Amino acid sequence: MSKFWRDDFEYVALIEDLLELEEVQSLEKFKHHKVTNRLAHSISVSYYSYCLAKKLKLNTRAIARAGLLHDLFFYESEDKDLVGGRGHYWEHPRIALKNAKKLTQLSDLECDIIEKHMFGATRELPKYKESWIVTLMDKRAAMTELAVGGSNILKSAVSRYQQVMYQSFTTASLAHETIDQTIDN
Repeated sequence: MSKFWRDDFEYVALIEDLLELEEVQSLEKFKHHKVTNRLAHSISVSYYSYCLAKKLKLNTRAIARAGLLHDLFFYESEDKDLVGGRGHYWEHPRIALKNAKKLTQLSDLECDIIEKHMFGATRELPKYKESWIVTLMDKRAAMTELAVGGSNILKSAVSRYQQVMYQSFTTASLAHETIDQTIDN
């Protein structure tokens, strides 16, 4: 995600205390959707949610902060089967909420945003407009990340294929030159 959110001083003022926390910064070391890291994903969800909430004159503080904390869990997504209970989609919002409560005081609105952000994958219906926005921006971010990541994976595969083909062609050309020289001698 672009760093343009850093230039939005009003937004940064709402989340800077959270961004300074080691637990939040540690999200950068966890892969997310196979193509980004969880901190970048969380900032994306938070910032786009904040922008929409601002236009709709909703609670920008709650949405920015809860959006940032919505995926505050400390395991790799590949290890999601180890979570137990009802599974990753249901459990990780509750884990994130529990972790967020250890870091800061949360309003009922912020709790609902974090806990219900997986609506669609779960049946937990969001209670507030802000919760709906974070839910939708989370899906938007995931689709964007997967599209960009898929494109990058495809470009990398094509590049590797081109390199292999070039090496094969070069090797075949050298072999033909050697054969031609042998025949000529």
